[in-house]
Amino acid sequence: MRDSILSLAAQLGEQLVARDWHVSTAESCTGGGIAYAITSTAGSSGWFNEGFVTYSNDAKMALLGVPQKTLEEHGAVSRQTVEKMVQGLAQRTGAQANVVVSGIAGPDGGSETKPVGTVWFGFLVDGVVRTEERRFFGDRAQVRDSAIEYSLQKLLQLITD
Repeated sequence: MRDSILSLAAQLGEQLVARDWHVSTAESCTGGGIAYAITSTAGSSGWFNEGFVTYSNDAKMALLGVPQKTLEEHGAVSRQTVEKMVQGLAQRTGAQANVVVSGIAGPDGGSETKPVGTVWFGFLVDGVVRTEERRFFGDRAQVRDSAIEYSLQKLLQLITD
């Protein structure tokens, strides 16, 4: 794991500790990478609640309460889905800071409207939901690392703003 990712996770931990907050994650295309980065930080048990790897649509529905209709109408990689994912995550964990990721890391699975590298993020920080779409380039590992790094950067920004 890149040093920049581990540094971001450590900074995130410092900010969460200062606020007496906790963070939770739900990940699809990153496969638990955000949770791995966070738990690579010594002392993270004091501020990391839990993480879910909700790779399948069934897992998104069962663990996070994403409605089947949302997945059928918009797909797993969409604003609507990550919004439902992050709301379900926050409800289930009680964390003040929550991040979810759903995307297409490749090399297959992309389409004209959702090419490989398309990643949707959902953040719920202190009760406020935000969603964002990003496009990353490179191979599967690069897309995943970029999504992990961006998740931590944005979460840190939302907490400190």
